[in-house]
Amino acid sequence: MTSARSYPATIAAAVEHEIVIKKSRFIARVEPVRSVEEADAVIAGVRKRFWDARHNCSAMVTGLLGDQARSSDDGEPSGTAGIPMLEVLRRRELTDLVAVVTRYFGGVKLGAGGLVRAYSTAVSEALDLAALLRREALTQVTVEVAHADAGRYDNLLRDWAAHHGATLGEPRYGAAATLELWAPAAELDRLADDLAAASAGSVAPVRGVERIVDISA
Repeated sequence: MTSARSYPATIAAAVEHEIVIKKSRFIARVEPVRSVEEADAVIAGVRKRFWDARHNCSAMVTGLLGDQARSSDDGEPSGTAGIPMLEVLRRRELTDLVAVVTRYFGGVKLGAGGLVRAYSTAVSEALDLAALLRREALTQVTVEVAHADAGRYDNLLRDWAAHHGATLGEPRYGAAATLELWAPAAELDRLADDLAAASAGSVAPVRGVERIVDISA
């Protein structure tokens, strides 16, 4: 059996959330991105929108394995904003997203510890509202059957996929019906056995390429 490699998750869509601490407003925005350039564009957009705010602090993690990271305190005392925000993203094992927290100063200083808690909490609460997408490496499998049997095997694969972390692809109809499935590598032997049992050994899956797929958590 092949052991599946785990990948950091990401979020499905942008979320914005505001908290108020000692009269200071902290407006957190977390948004999925595919590159550093996209993250920079999100940060620039927030800066333009909240041009009159005292600070627009940011943190981002990008790359399939979450191996690229950056943060900015944007004028807050060093280490009190960007790094704590980044730690939240790291702790939740997320990638391909950017977090921007806009602060409107309320006149009361929070101190270093208070700032760390405020920026961390703003990002954490925004992420609590986000829909997560887990990422998994799935292998393409095609199954060729006669047109008369397509409905039966489509139902079989649909049911099998629901119980084995797989997802159906698009069927193709030519001289025969070609059904497509994307399945975890660890489940491929099981699929071959189940298809053999269902077809008295006449139907066998053909393995294709592997790709990383986003799946609703």
